[in-house]
Amino acid sequence: MNDATRLVVLRHAETDWNVEQRIQGHADIPLNANGLRQAERMAAALADEGIEVIYSSDLQRAAQTAAALARVTGLALHTDRALRERAFGSFEGVTFSDIERRWPEAARRWRGRDPEFDADGGETLNTFFQRSVGAATRLATRHPGQTVALVAHGGVLDCLYRAATRVALDAPRTWQLGNASINRLLHSDQGLALVGWNDSAHLEAP
Repeated sequence: MNDATRLVVLRHAETDWNVEQRIQGHADIPLNANGLRQAERMAAALADEGIEVIYSSDLQRAAQTAAALARVTGLALHTDRALRERAFGSFEGVTFSDIERRWPEAARRWRGRDPEFDADGGETLNTFFQRSVGAATRLATRHPGQTVALVAHGGVLDCLYRAATRVALDAPRTWQLGNASINRLLHSDQGLALVGWNDSAHLEAP
């Protein structure tokens, strides 16, 4: 795998809506004060990672996170709409608990990871998975043998984890997707492979 691309995959740092357990989707929410600190710590932890190119979702919570890494590395920041979070339609802006209360049947299908469920104008899991994995594959293929940072969202990271570990789309999630966590994958002709996941030591150090 001499031409394998190293992917450093990063979830955006914290927003107020993360704290409030409110669905963000394509809503363009900025980082909060803690998120800005998290982004700086993450960037410092990756300063010597050998990253050669940075791609980010164009939503500002991801782009702000990626901008911290761009400042530390001196690299340009490239945005790509295909790295956006899943579109959640009528769920966007609503808290998890209110979704359960207002739309119990839709909540059941969402919680059960029904691959064909969409939230009244949102994306199905199947569509979202193809978009997310397709974007990562396209960008990795563009940079064979290089180290590429992808700054995206929890849902995108979930899709990439499943693709790398061959876990079914409707299987329950048993792995963490922490804000500003560092995750490492390899991309080769065989597809994605998992190297390391949910490294948050940089956020926990004094």
